[in-house]
Amino acid sequence: MPLKPLKKAVLPVAGLGTRFLPATKALAKEMLPVVDRPLIQYAVDEARAAGIEQFCFVTGRGKTAIVEHFDVAFELERTLEARDKKAELDALRAQAMTPGSIVTVRQQVPMGLGHAIWCARAFVGDDPFAILLPDDLMMCDVSCTAQLAAAYQETEGNVVAIEEVPMERVNRYGVLDVAADKGRLVSVKGLVEKPPVEKAPSNLTIIGRYVLMPEVMTHLAKLEKGAGGEVQLTDSMARLIGTQPFHGLRYDGKRFDCGDKAGYLEAQVAFALKRPDLAPAMQAILKAYG
Repeated sequence: MPLKPLKKAVLPVAGLGTRFLPATKALAKEMLPVVDRPLIQYAVDEARAAGIEQFCFVTGRGKTAIVEHFDVAFELERTLEARDKKAELDALRAQAMTPGSIVTVRQQVPMGLGHAIWCARAFVGDDPFAILLPDDLMMCDVSCTAQLAAAYQETEGNVVAIEEVPMERVNRYGVLDVAADKGRLVSVKGLVEKPPVEKAPSNLTIIGRYVLMPEVMTHLAKLEKGAGGEVQLTDSMARLIGTQPFHGLRYDGKRFDCGDKAGYLEAQVAFALKRPDLAPAMQAILKAYG
């Protein structure tokens, strides 16, 4: 059978954002802005740059603002037009989504990332799909998801974005057991979720970007609990190995962990410095506090 094109993405956005309380008491953490765009917008823009056309947000209670962000705001647009604020209006319309391209499903109980992805099973159907975790904000010349999509076309199988971390931190991540390290691509023979440091098979860890084949849903459907008493996506991905190609991709770019306060602050600085309209001001601020 010919390889199916990658057109679908699942974005798990049901998390409570406890590390950012009290800011996230009433505000979805995915709506926290980096400069002037919320995290969810960066993730969607990254996916669209990879040719993704259909999006599924796995939401929870109190997350309606995420969907409304991508809706048409008639009153706001009319006001901007009346005040001749063309730049602001153009920026607003640039984020407009094709009608029907976003669906939402509800994860009623927080049972882990694997459970959240399983909630999107009807959306995924029999198609390959990308997963983007908005907490991981990517700064890449070529969209990280586009890099994964190219690797999917090359390997005709599952691909996850990976990076090396110090061994003492591997117990925070899903870790690769490497079959063959080919440089940019790493062939995977096993995956372990949050292993003890002394038992970790490598220091190559999975970040929040994936392209997976739909067969992963068969394993997620068992709802078996793993590390932390949650349904772990890593465990179901590991069961695909040996039946389908599975690779890690050393992506070209930088990740900012915006689920962490320090990572979020670093992202503000880095993305402001990339903006010609803001770089001089940010440089002056850094100099003043340096």
